[in-house]
Amino acid sequence: MKILKKNELGFLIAFMLVIITMASCTNNDIPNSNINTPTSIINVVNNGTWRITYYYDTDHEETNNFNGYNFTFGANNILTASNGAITNTGTWTITDSNSNDDNLSDLDFNISFGNPAQFVEISDDWEIIEKSNTVIKLKDVSGGNGGIDYLTFTKN
Repeated sequence: MKILKKNELGFLIAFMLVIITMASCTNNDIPNSNINTPTSIINVVNNGTWRITYYYDTDHEETNNFNGYNFTFGANNILTASNGAITNTGTWTITDSNSNDDNLSDLDFNISFGNPAQFVEISDDWEIIEKSNTVIKLKDVSGGNGGIDYLTFTKN
């Protein structure tokens, strides 16, 4: 058996301390630049215009109902959808149902339109299931029948 020299022993102890320290860190200890808060989502959608690239309503796709519309998530929670000839105005908010963490599923993307009918259909408190700087994917479990709706906004 080899006897460790004083320098080798010191290095070995320091190395073990580093390993133990790293192993005791949790994800909450490591800073995350992509924290999911209402403000982080607002900052993403306030930048530019968006279009609906996927809308699935319980049992069939209805994406075509929104072809040509650009959505602007503006100040004072004003949501506009315009196709150049027609502009529909609604509201939007991002709310956090659990402020103790940064889980996307705890954030609601709330959309509300009074008319026309196809825009009323997307009026809901959507669960955010994915977000990036260019895509926001939403999901909603419909009341009553328990069907699942999906809505995807993609940045122009």
